[in-house]
Amino acid sequence: MHAHPDDEALFTAGTTMHYAALGYRVVLVTCTNGQLGIDDGHRAGSDAAHHTDLTRSVRAGELQRAAPLAGFDRVITLGYDDSGMMGWPQNDRPRAFWQVDVEAAAHTLAAICDEVNASVVLTYDENGFYGHPDHIMANRITRRAVELAASVERLYYPIVPQSILTKFVPDAQALEVFLPAWVLDAGIGVSDDLVATTMDVRDYAARKREAIATHASQIDNADFITLDEDLFLALFGTEYFQRGWSRRPAVGDATDLFGGLS
Repeated sequence: MHAHPDDEALFTAGTTMHYAALGYRVVLVTCTNGQLGIDDGHRAGSDAAHHTDLTRSVRAGELQRAAPLAGFDRVITLGYDDSGMMGWPQNDRPRAFWQVDVEAAAHTLAAICDEVNASVVLTYDENGFYGHPDHIMANRITRRAVELAASVERLYYPIVPQSILTKFVPDAQALEVFLPAWVLDAGIGVSDDLVATTMDVRDYAARKREAIATHASQIDNADFITLDEDLFLALFGTEYFQRGWSRRPAVGDATDLFGGLS
């Protein structure tokens, strides 16, 4: 359950590729059309001259090309409008995802989960990873949906532990790598003690880089494509997850999100 086109490549692609390779069915739900992303003139959605309709179209195409790379065999787009960053006036628009009825949207997502027989669900933590309103709303809806869905056993949040982020940021800045808001606004990351599952996804790093590159319109992530292998693997070679909810006491999930499930 991701908020915008490109989030599926940045946050969880290594893990979804891993499980797709093992034969699991991996389904992506994207909440918004991402129309407030960076446009063809390199303008943010807050710019009065922003090409909103074109950005929506471009990002839809990028998502359809990137999702299969990340292991998804089905893409469901809920179609809400991107709310923009916290405090933008677009937050208050009626079609903005930030304005959605949580209970209604949760019932929709629960129905999708049961339709595809999803047993493990991934989305962001209560802070939306870095405070983006659409990510926060994705958490609220998903947290309610997993309670409503009969099929779901576990909910996990992708996180970057403090020990990783506090080393990566200065190393990247020393090389003058541009770091986007989702890295800088994440603060010092999440306490290492909250990591429940550690996924070694180094085997999928090259394809994850390709998936990120497919979302070429979002140039704030462009420097990640040019990172040397060591620095790229430092941030993207391992994916970490906090256990957000479990229907039963979870065991066996230290290196496998499905560990202990029959």
